[in-house]
Amino acid sequence: KFRIRGSGARGQGKTAWASVIKDAGDDPDVTHGAEIVAEARIVKKRGSEEARKQKRTDELSSLPTFELIIKGGEGVGTVTRPGLSIPVGEPAINPVPRKMIEEAVGEAVDSGRGMLQRAPAIEITIIVPQGEKLAKKTLNHRLGIVGGISILGTTGIVKPVSTEAWTATIASSMDVAQATGLAEIVLSAGRSSEKSHMNAYNLPEEAYVLMGDYLEYSLREAAMHGFEKVHLCAQWAKMLKIAMATPQTHVRFGAIDITKAVEFLSSLGMNIPEGKDFNTAREIFDYIIDASAGGIHELPLRKICRSAKKYAETITGGVPVASYLVSYKGEIVVASE
Repeated sequence: KFRIRGSGARGQGKTAWASVIKDAGDDPDVTHGAEIVAEARIVKKRGSEEARKQKRTDELSSLPTFELIIKGGEGVGTVTRPGLSIPVGEPAINPVPRKMIEEAVGEAVDSGRGMLQRAPAIEITIIVPQGEKLAKKTLNHRLGIVGGISILGTTGIVKPVSTEAWTATIASSMDVAQATGLAEIVLSAGRSSEKSHMNAYNLPEEAYVLMGDYLEYSLREAAMHGFEKVHLCAQWAKMLKIAMATPQTHVRFGAIDITKAVEFLSSLGMNIPEGKDFNTAREIFDYIIDASAGGIHELPLRKICRSAKKYAETITGGVPVASYLVSYKGEIVVASE
């Protein structure tokens, strides 16, 4: 257990409020600094048909059960699409935080059992005053979570710059796409790549998943979800890394080795003069475009897409992959097929 410094607490009658300021540490989290408020009320029992009821039994407690109703208040989103771990119509408070709330309330009930005449019904409302505004900076709308942020979490402890938030969003996005009956998924390295595919192919919004740099994870998840085809979109530097069989494309895992990149491109039959000095992958791309005329560059660039497709299909276990190279102007230059 650990203690969290609160930012405020007060009580009035059968209602009490407590709040904390979220500290995300070094994690890039839009909710860093946000106030999270919990309101607790003792209410009249509603019965199993009307309340979200969670029963708790403790041999040491004189109150064997209590009824718990968990609600989302201002700034907490509501689930509107199937596929998530929370039913449609419920506040977007995930199972793990719900369990934590139940355990905390159970401890409070036990500590006050001498003052209570019977097992209580307790209503907990989670409030995030700036939640609706913060939600606009997230992908919640893509998941069908409207009106505010979602309350996620696994342990209550932030792991700085962890992959958990990214991978959880990727998996949840695929859950929603699967629940809506989609057979194909579109993975993009960034928003520009995603927009280019949307403009060209106009698939349902639920089909689009921002994978960021988590290529291998996303491809494996797509295969595990049973999608029949994967569309893979990226700009030049990312696509080149994928073609060179790089499972994690973030620069912190290694920048592109320009010498090896030139050797790789030459092995595909691209005519790059020996001794040509490139400082970045972007310079290689610009050289290929400038050295070509009348769209002839499509052939060598298509080879990159096909190499990326081939590598991706080794990860999906044979699930077909189509790859799309996006220009720095946000347009699809060429595809693998």
